[in-house]
Amino acid sequence: MRRIGIAASKISKGNLVLYNMYVVLISFLFSFFVFIIVGAVVIFAITIIAYIGNEIMDVEFKRDWSSVLAVCMASLTVIIGFFTFFAILKNFKWPRRK
Repeated sequence: MRRIGIAASKISKGNLVLYNMYVVLISFLFSFFVFIIVGAVVIFAITIIAYIGNEIMDVEFKRDWSSVLAVCMASLTVIIGFFTFFAILKNFKWPRRK
């Protein structure tokens, strides 16, 4: 989380408004990247588990895995949103009053 502030500080070069905008931008871009990578892994894992599970189970007990996928992706969204919020909150700077 500190590296977000360091990168935003180097890019903005002392401008507080640009610093805060870059903190938000870097946080969202990193969160989007993590969501895409982890989401692809979750989808791949659930697909493999569904194929193996459906082959092992009897025909009348087959399960619809779309609800499991929806719960996993919703949980991933909440967790990544939680960490993004705290990364922004930790790195956001307020103007100092003189």
